[in-house]
Amino acid sequence: MKVLVTGSSGWLGRYLMPMLRTAGHCPIGLDIMPGEHTDIVGTVADIAIIEKAFTEHSIEAVIHAAALHKPDIARHGEKEFVDVNIAGTLNLLTIAAAAGHDRFVFTSTTSLMISEAVRAERGVAAVWLDETSGPLAPRNIYGVTKLAAEGLCRLYARERNLPCVILRTARFFPEEDDTLTELSGPNLKANEFLHRRLTVEDAAAAHIAALERAPDVGFDISIVSAPTPFDRSDCEALKSNAEDVVARYFPDAPILYEREGWKLPTSIARVYDARHAETTLGFRCRTSFADILEALRAELPMPFAHRPDYVSPMVAAGMSD
Repeated sequence: MKVLVTGSSGWLGRYLMPMLRTAGHCPIGLDIMPGEHTDIVGTVADIAIIEKAFTEHSIEAVIHAAALHKPDIARHGEKEFVDVNIAGTLNLLTIAAAAGHDRFVFTSTTSLMISEAVRAERGVAAVWLDETSGPLAPRNIYGVTKLAAEGLCRLYARERNLPCVILRTARFFPEEDDTLTELSGPNLKANEFLHRRLTVEDAAAAHIAALERAPDVGFDISIVSAPTPFDRSDCEALKSNAEDVVARYFPDAPILYEREGWKLPTSIARVYDARHAETTLGFRCRTSFADILEALRAELPMPFAHRPDYVSPMVAAGMSD
């Protein structure tokens, strides 16, 4: 299948493109920045570029992963977020529907589920987040535009009969966190596999699963994150004493962490539940917190990417306001 993949030069794209080929597809990469896996250099905000791509490459399906992200807020204005994240999505949906496609995969984000109240970590219990959580009140232009783009996907699935699968991916960026600095990068990432992270490899695999299941699913929104070991009944204890909860599920975790010079989380304020993706898409992330502990036991490299010096191709090229 000839699949147009937007964002092919980005962190996800560099893993998704080869995996699509291995799965027997023919991916055509489109990105505003040139790259190893990018065939067309251009922006999704330019509908003429998309029309040309469809015509010249006989596109049969779309995986729309291109976007301006949260770190881009410091470099780009609100109109640019609207042009790329909303209008760009509409351009792709319009042309895919006109072409009679039977599948469209949209990369969204769990970030749009985090309101100011959730971010402030009010309350005595962790917030359990799944696809039914709401009402959604994104706290920044990134979340607002991704939620609006989700709405367009829903609209086209209902009114244009274009099967759309939305993947709300948890964290899989390789660089340091831009707000949480108390722990080392690897320590923080390892902890997040308990409740809000996945590997970039699993993120790519989820997109392929969504591509293959979309015609049967019709329309769906799925959270994609490493499977959490916790249960809803743990929420109050997770907020007040997460270390004890983790030790209950993984008795040797404190010893392994101490040997590494790491710290377990003292409080977990939100948990992403990714079980819906297992039911609807037949997809479950391969890497979990248990795999991290196994790597610590065997003194092997961590099963996730940590690259403190990573910057997006756009930033590396100095493309900012």
